[in-house]
Parts: sequence; structure tokens; C-alpha cells
Amino acid sequence: MDEEIKEAIEEYQCSGCTSGSDTSCHTSAFGGVGCGRHSAGTIMHGVGKLFLGMPIGFNRLGVHERLQPVMYKEYSDHSKSGYNMWNIPNWKHLNEDGHTIVRGLMPRRNEPFLHIFLEDCIDKINCLEISAEDIEGMD
Repeated sequence: MDEEIKEAIEEYQCSGCTSGSDTSCHTSAFGGVGCGRHSAGTIMHGVGKLFLGMPIGFNRLGVHERLQPVMYKEYSDHSKSGYNMWNIPNWKHLNEDGHTIVRGLMPRRNEPFLHIFLEDCIDKINCLEISAEDIEGMD
């Protein structure tokens, strides 16, 4: 496993995972390079399950308990299917590590998605950009 991908999985998925706290239990994920065994294990009263490694606003599963972040090393790995009327990005955020995080909706299936690109591709995605200040202001 590529070291950059391993570090990203441990940062975004392993923290708070019920399957393990490092990549020793890693299995391949569908549609990306993240961990397919990831299971959010932290619960907040009134909010539900949380992804501990994600920023506020990108960390809540809500009623979609099967939601898993999908990671891509580069935007071009995702652009084969891309964003369209079936996969609509709503929020994007460039974190301090230079990774682009996207929260969106698949309206036909009424399901949210969470994508993590291990590069700065913020200018390639058309949706509302969430700043660090916005995240600090969220509950």
C-alpha cells in the first residue's frame, strides 16, 4: 500500500473505527483507495455516529449509517465518472494537509457521499467552499 494512502486511511478512517485503529485490518474499498472495513464507532447524543478523523460538517453520518468516505489519490481517478446530476457535490473543503474533502448527494438514491482527494483539486469542483472559519463556527 502506498505510504500516502496508508497515512490518509489512518487519519480519516482508522481514528474511531470499530474495526481497528490502524491499517492492519485494511481491506480494499469499492470505488476508491480507502478501507472497505471502516465502521464509525463514535456516537454523539442527538447527532448519531461520527467519523472522528473528519472535520465538523463532514463527520456526521446522520441516518445513513452505512456511509463510508471514499478516497482518491488524485482527482483524475474520480473524474472518469465525475460529478453530474446523479452525483452532486454540495460542500468542498481544502484542509491543512492540502487534501480536498467533498460532501455531496446522490438525489436519485437519496444518499449522501463523502469523497477525499489526496491533493488540492478545489478549483476543479463546482460547489460551495467551506473554510476553516466556517468549520470552527459549526456546532
